[in-house]
Amino acid sequence: MTEQKNTVDSMLPVPKLFAYGLQHVLAMYAGAVAVPIIIAQAMNLPVEDLIRLITADLFTCGIATLIQSLGFGNIGGRIPMIQGVTFAAVGPMAMIGAQHGMTAIYGAIIVAGLFTFLVAPFFSRLIRLFPPVVTGTIITIIGINLMPVAVKWMGGGVGNPNFGSFTNIGLGFITFLIVVFTHRFAKGFVGNLSVLIGLIAGTVIAMAMGVTNFNEVGKAHWISVIEPFYFGLPTFDWASVLSMIVVMLVVMVETTGDSIAIGEIVDKKIGRKELASIIRADGLSTVIGGILNSFPYTAFAQNVGLIAVTQVKSRFVVAASGVILILLGLFPKLAAIVACIPNAVLGGAGIAMFGMIIASGIRSLGKVSFDNNHNLILVAISIGVSMIPLAAPNFYDQFPTWAQILLKSGITFGSVMAIFLNLLFNGLSQGDEFESIGRR
Repeated sequence: MTEQKNTVDSMLPVPKLFAYGLQHVLAMYAGAVAVPIIIAQAMNLPVEDLIRLITADLFTCGIATLIQSLGFGNIGGRIPMIQGVTFAAVGPMAMIGAQHGMTAIYGAIIVAGLFTFLVAPFFSRLIRLFPPVVTGTIITIIGINLMPVAVKWMGGGVGNPNFGSFTNIGLGFITFLIVVFTHRFAKGFVGNLSVLIGLIAGTVIAMAMGVTNFNEVGKAHWISVIEPFYFGLPTFDWASVLSMIVVMLVVMVETTGDSIAIGEIVDKKIGRKELASIIRADGLSTVIGGILNSFPYTAFAQNVGLIAVTQVKSRFVVAASGVILILLGLFPKLAAIVACIPNAVLGGAGIAMFGMIIASGIRSLGKVSFDNNHNLILVAISIGVSMIPLAAPNFYDQFPTWAQILLKSGITFGSVMAIFLNLLFNGLSQGDEFESIGRR
């Protein structure tokens, strides 16, 4: 198939698919492996089990991304949406594991995935709760809440004894400059690879500075076998299942916001039918995750910023990312190479990517009328409450666990607040489909 105009359904030549796809993988890798590491530490699992969790996660990330980007039947949104493990599930999974073990975690995940799959057509009816003022606010909130991730990466990563050192910040800043100047002065294909070039160049500079090395690559195994139900057949504790269902309700809200953000960037209308297909894919991927020793899946907001930076809209680029993730899961040596990218380098690129999400939200809100209505206070309060966990991470520690799942996610609580205030001030929006803002 020949290359078409830059649209969501454009098929690019294989070299471009690989390069753009690899760029997405490098941008999301740190976030993709974070949840398995956290759960393994919480459960005091041995190193070999941690490796299994990471490879299973990468493998299932790839499957989930292929389901979402390629789609089949009424499953998958057919948009460039990278899938990864949701951080909203970390707290509940750690609690379930401490009380009932790993098998109860996977039992709860499988049931919650089935629940998500089945309620997708009903939840998708809520698309009318997302008029332009709400979607523009949510896109902005996503970018604001992701920015601290890039800042922490740039400092060297949480827990790094050299966090905030001149070496880490300098390395991140150099990477940032490489991304900016490549984006500004390179043309066409090379310009669109500004983030990938920044990550590679930053890693090479880090090696020259002695900040990173590839010794771990030699220790990694060549091939990894993903064994279903490695920790044993799932067990079902209904309190655990209920808490995981609450997590998936939160995930559905986040997925809706991410889907609309991507639809805005790639000029594809996300209506009731499309949203139902996207949420079904989340549910199916979560079930697969429970079977393959992984976790609940949702859209990775990090990669929304990358699409905004590159303006490469093809869903087949993200499908290529899915193939790369599957290979990383099957061949640990490849995963080890990617893992050698320093956090500071990721942070330098992340500043640009996440900032672009904020800019996209502001651009969307620029199309919204703020005269003689309540839209200004809607945006102000929604963004304000979304920043509470950023300013004071322990702010909600005294609240019940079920409430913390909602409140500690700035993206989720800010999104829910925007929806509620829109209903309060403006009533139910007309029509059941999102009309793209600023479509050219």
